[in-house]
Amino acid sequence: MTGVHEGATDVEALDTAFAETVRRTGASTGALYLFAPDGRHLTLEALYGVPSELAAPWTEVAVDAPAPVADAAREDRIVWVGSHEELAAAYPRTAVALPYPLALAAAPITGVRSWGALLLVWPATRPPHMTRRERGHIASSCGRLARLLEESADHGALPAPGDRPRVLPAGPSGPSAGPMSAAADFAERLPGGSCALDLAGRFTYLSSGACELLGRAADRLVGTLPWQSLRWLDDPAYEDRYRAAVISRQHVVFTACRPPDTWLDFHLYPDASGISVRIVPSGDRLPSGPVSRGTSGAGAPARAGRLYQLTHLAAALTEVVGVQDVIDLVADQIMPAFGAHGLVLSTAEAGRLRITGHRGYTPAAIERLDGLPLDTGFTPAGRVLASGIPAFFATLEEMRRLYPEAALVSGKQAWAFLPLIVSGRPVGCCILSYDRPHPFPAEERAVLTSLAGLVAHALDRARLYDTKLGLAHGLQQALLPRNLPPVPGLRVAARYLPATRGMDIGGDFYDLIPLGDTAVAAVIGDVQGHDVAAAALMGQVRTAVRAHSALDATPDQVLARTNRLLTDLGADLFVSCLYARLDFAAGRMTLAGAGHPPPILRRLEGEARPVDMPPGPLLGIETDADFPLTGIPLTPGLMLALYTDGLIERPGVDLDDSIADLARQLARTSERDLDALIDSLVANTGTRGPRVDDVALLVLQCTAR
Repeated sequence: MTGVHEGATDVEALDTAFAETVRRTGASTGALYLFAPDGRHLTLEALYGVPSELAAPWTEVAVDAPAPVADAAREDRIVWVGSHEELAAAYPRTAVALPYPLALAAAPITGVRSWGALLLVWPATRPPHMTRRERGHIASSCGRLARLLEESADHGALPAPGDRPRVLPAGPSGPSAGPMSAAADFAERLPGGSCALDLAGRFTYLSSGACELLGRAADRLVGTLPWQSLRWLDDPAYEDRYRAAVISRQHVVFTACRPPDTWLDFHLYPDASGISVRIVPSGDRLPSGPVSRGTSGAGAPARAGRLYQLTHLAAALTEVVGVQDVIDLVADQIMPAFGAHGLVLSTAEAGRLRITGHRGYTPAAIERLDGLPLDTGFTPAGRVLASGIPAFFATLEEMRRLYPEAALVSGKQAWAFLPLIVSGRPVGCCILSYDRPHPFPAEERAVLTSLAGLVAHALDRARLYDTKLGLAHGLQQALLPRNLPPVPGLRVAARYLPATRGMDIGGDFYDLIPLGDTAVAAVIGDVQGHDVAAAALMGQVRTAVRAHSALDATPDQVLARTNRLLTDLGADLFVSCLYARLDFAAGRMTLAGAGHPPPILRRLEGEARPVDMPPGPLLGIETDADFPLTGIPLTPGLMLALYTDGLIERPGVDLDDSIADLARQLARTSERDLDALIDSLVANTGTRGPRVDDVALLVLQCTAR
């Protein structure tokens, strides 16, 4: 996946094909995404059916984001969501920011290479299922778009970055308050009032009845947004109803109060070109939904679009895990959402501001800014963090008056310094900067301030997670062998994969224990659970097995003595274990198991099967338990795979079937390198993705001594 922004700007043919695709599929909205130059993001290039403001949260989408267009482009498949309920289940972050009845499809644009994805949105009135014919039509249309992009690439005429997205007209629109056409006469004769809005929400026509009910002349309203020209409609709830009509293409009704006490019903009828609005008096009936009874104070409420943008980013912040995830999300989504060109994210550590992530700054600038004391006067960061009040500098002159040195370090022209505070405790500072002067309207300041609180909590959680993860990794590495000892006549490889849910730590273990010059013991075990308690018990078990092995005990004796130790300790967790002693002088391998899956044996000729050995009980249950022995001749080329149940357990699959499948995988694997062989086994058993249990794997192969 590579970027496409590398040539001239002739995009007429591409836009025409894109618009035709949206119209022919019957979709009300379409969006064309292309890979950015870094190949890690999808950029919204063209938009059809809605104004660009409504698409603000999705102008740039990370390829690995949980979003329909990202899944379509990354997995090269059509993603179909038949209802908002399905959207909420599959893509909760998107559903939160798009709470309207709809259906959508995202399709990959793939030809010789992958170019991006096409997003199509329908009203919820369409059937909830996509037919095979529709799917084929969308796929062929995406193929056509890919061919146009490839032809443009051959001629050096790919879309240039420019201003994005390009909004394509979906139908005729424009102010029409003057001419008294037959349609206008019709509207004038209707009771109540009639008006029209374009897709951006601006008035394009008002009847005299509408002007009377709204209390404003037509020439004062045409070309304006209702929530800007009519103060009593300045409420996000009303703007949201307009957004619902545009996106869902369904009839929407809301009630509002024109001061002091005139209640009006607004009926919105949308189509591809705009919205027809009928306004009728409500009489004395009170509204059933939220209403505005006038605003007070100096500031107006944030626009609904900004609120949904904030909601979308808030939902995304709840999904981040580590500090790097927070940095990537701020850089990939928050920076583009507010048009920023630079980012510095710092955390408060030991009285200093340590930069944990940045974008758009030179290494020299970061070196100068990193490690500043919390009470620094070099930049506003220290004052902002101490006071908890954000600082905004719209021009270089504003910054230079108060912080002359800071203005010269970065070369930026405008800044927003946002304190990251959690429960009164300073966590760090988020700085968004701009290459040009940037005014910060009151609405944008309010949204950025709210967003800073969300980033602060996400960063605080992420730092705690990273600390726990570092502790878990350190503990796990201390309990498992750092390196397997070299043994003449034996090739060895091992792998440990922690569960992906939890602390990345568990009770699975393996070991290779030299027993003099002619023998070696291979051990694998699994302590119940995958947490700190399991890891601690695993360390005790591994130590006990090593100690008993040093006494030249047989496999059954090693397990019996370890079992007595565990029962004496009164551990609440049970342990499975498999112990194999390879005696090269005698040419024989002896095994004993304690409730552990049987190892897989592969002969030189390629046949592989699980070892038929009598099972013993789990360790830690019965003090005087016996562990039967099984003997196998050692021959050159013989391979033994020891594993824990995390490698073979899959929901709905019988354990014996999983073991047989693992044996077949081992028989088919032709890798001579044992590490590559383990990679192959892990991939073919489906344990590379999310894991609910730990996995340990130890592979041995006999060679000539």
